[in-house]
Amino acid sequence: MKYLIINGSPRKKNTWNMVKQAQSNLEGEFEEIQLMKEKIPMCNGCCNCIFESETKCPHFDKMNPIVEKIKDCDALIIASPVYAMNVTGLLKNFFDHTAYFYHRPAFFDKKALILVSTAGAGEKKVANYIDETLRHWGFNRIYKATVKCGGKEELETKDIDKASRKFSDDVKSKKLHSPKIGDLIFYNVWRALAASNDPIKADKLYWESSGLINHEFSPIVKLNFIKKIFAKVMYYILKRVMK
Repeated sequence: MKYLIINGSPRKKNTWNMVKQAQSNLEGEFEEIQLMKEKIPMCNGCCNCIFESETKCPHFDKMNPIVEKIKDCDALIIASPVYAMNVTGLLKNFFDHTAYFYHRPAFFDKKALILVSTAGAGEKKVANYIDETLRHWGFNRIYKATVKCGGKEELETKDIDKASRKFSDDVKSKKLHSPKIGDLIFYNVWRALAASNDPIKADKLYWESSGLINHEFSPIVKLNFIKKIFAKVMYYILKRVMK
C-alpha cells in the first residue's frame, strides 16, 4: 500500500507524533509532504481553477505535483493541529487551492485518515471540517482521530491506534463503500449544474469527458436499489429546477 502523508503543521511536535503513532499500525510505503516546506503562495481568489481549469491557477506548478501524488497513492493521511479553532493557515491555503474538487470530485477509490491535535478545544470541529472537504473531493471512506495534548507529557494513543487499525484494514481490503445520502446529493448537484443550460465550462468538460455525467455516482462504487432511485430522482428534480 502507498500512503501519502500531508502534514499541515508548521512543526514536528504533537501532531507529527500522532502521525508516527498511526504509522506504527500501517504497512506499506510512506511519502511525506510537509506543507511548511512547500511554500505554496497564498490563494489569491482568482477562481481560475473553477471557471477555466486548474491548470490556469497561477500556482499550478506548486500544487499539481501534490495533487498528482494524491491521485497516485492508495490512501491519504492528513494532519493538522487546531489553530484559532480551525485548521492551520498552511492547510487552509492548500484546501483553497483545491476548491475545484468541490465541483469536480475525483477520488472515489481513495480512503483517508484524519489526525488532529489540540492544546485546548476545537479538535472535533476541525476533524469534521477536513472530513467534509475530503468527502466533497469524492473520498470513499474517512477515519478520524483527535487528541487533547495541552500540558501532557505523553501522547494518548488509544484513539489513534483504534482509528489507524480500522483504516489499515479497510485500505488493505480494497472494498469500496456505498456513499452516504449527503454525498449523493452533493454529487448530483454538481452533475446537474454541469448538464444545465449555462454550465461552468470547466465543469461541463470534466463531467462529460470522465463519463460521470451519465452515472448517479461514480460507477466504480456500487449503489443499492434505494440509493440509485434516490439519486435518479434527485438529479431529475435538480435538472428541472436549473432549467
